[in-house]
Amino acid sequence: MNKKDLEQYDNFKFSQENNILIESILKKYPSNQSASAVMPLLDLAMRQCNGWIPESAMKEVGKIIDVPYIKVYEVATFYSMFNLKPIGKYFIQFCTTTPCWLKGSDNLLEYCKKYLNIDINETTKDGNFTLKEVECLGACVNAPMVQINDDYYEDLNKESLIKLLENLKSGNKVKIGPQLKERKGSESVKLIGKNKNAK
Repeated sequence: MNKKDLEQYDNFKFSQENNILIESILKKYPSNQSASAVMPLLDLAMRQCNGWIPESAMKEVGKIIDVPYIKVYEVATFYSMFNLKPIGKYFIQFCTTTPCWLKGSDNLLEYCKKYLNIDINETTKDGNFTLKEVECLGACVNAPMVQINDDYYEDLNKESLIKLLENLKSGNKVKIGPQLKERKGSESVKLIGKNKNAK
């Protein structure tokens, strides 16, 4: 994203549609506890700004919930789910904690870096992909896995990872969730054959 593209975020204001959502979010909290809405409002701002939160958006959130900018900034910098710089169209969060690592996530991450020609915390030149290494995403039974934007892609191997990246890049439909044809949700792989035999 060049300097000119970034200028559109200098004077951030929530869209009309998001202002309606803000009203409903604020109604969930007592009027004297509007600061509690900081996280959902930061998430809303991040979605409006294509996956990142500029300083002007944090200031706007602070005005809405009547807290100083620095308090909003503290929340935005504390939680890794908030991005404070522009990201690609597809934000790949690669889990490398123990269950995923035991199933080969470290090798998959290295292969992904080579395939995309970027390192962790970098974005491809075409702006399509940003790669980040993250802590456990809670889908350990289906390891190894990645989160891309809001969706989980599980039971990955080299072939399924490349197919996923190629489909995203070309705009083709992708299968969300487990990439094993036999698995449904977080069903144990050991039970898959038994369930088929039971039918």
